[in-house]
Amino acid sequence: MPADVDAPDKVLYGLTFRQLAILAVAGVAFYGAWHALHTVVPVPVLVGAAMLAGGLVFAVAVGRRDGVPLDRWLLFAVRHARAPQALTTTDTTAVLPDWVQAPSAVTLPAPLALPADAIAADGQITLAGSRAAVVAATSVNLALRTADEQAALVDTFGRWLNSLSTPTQIVVSAQPVDLHSHARGLAHTADRLPHPALAAACTDHAGFLDELAQRRDPLRRQVLIVTRTGPGERGEHVARRRAENIARSLSGLGVSTRALDAPAVTAAIAAAADPYRAARPGGLAAPDTVITGSVTHPSAPGRKP
Repeated sequence: MPADVDAPDKVLYGLTFRQLAILAVAGVAFYGAWHALHTVVPVPVLVGAAMLAGGLVFAVAVGRRDGVPLDRWLLFAVRHARAPQALTTTDTTAVLPDWVQAPSAVTLPAPLALPADAIAADGQITLAGSRAAVVAATSVNLALRTADEQAALVDTFGRWLNSLSTPTQIVVSAQPVDLHSHARGLAHTADRLPHPALAAACTDHAGFLDELAQRRDPLRRQVLIVTRTGPGERGEHVARRRAENIARSLSGLGVSTRALDAPAVTAAIAAAADPYRAARPGGLAAPDTVITGSVTHPSAPGRKP
């Protein structure tokens, strides 16, 4: 069984149907151009042009760039060049009031269509016609286990894979770790420790973390399991219950799992979009969360508070 199960089948001479179609269309075009120009243009010129064009077409048909066939890569490049570069989720078709003077030379952003519509309080993501939920899990180091333990872990993981009946995605990513903030937190904690030896050890460890952050680029591995409801499934909490079942099933592997709530799902999606963005203090609020806070109004001059 090949490693890439999604690889297209080879039809003839190690070429796929898509590659053969590109070469066949190019061959028909060259044949028509030869019959139309061989009485007008010298034959050596036509042969040279045909060899040059044939080489380009063959390179486009069989070449690859970044793991993508070259013909599709060029098509994506053309679409990206013609697509609007500024996008927004707000309504750009609203009629402006008469008192607003919008400059005519400014191009308004195009509407941004996101695959997710909303994130519920329990962490369910509303998609087009379905719902999804996210489970965070730690990893397992098989190299430190015995042969029997490795076989048991693989068997447990295989039983979970065989039990899946809906689309499920496992996302493994590496994200930077901010050791400077940990070092500062330890340095502040050292002043409150009851024993001088503990304070000295805490300060020494804070210095080690700070030095490690300067010498290295520490990363942490994040494993997310995304499950979604199948076609025809009804219910408001189906995806959430399936995520909790996944968390319980994978607990036999010796990993820590938890179904993410709305703030954690929001932070995970933001980190997936920009993994090297610095973490904001206090975390990210869910899209539908109402943010409130106490506001102190200054007293008016000449009045007693």
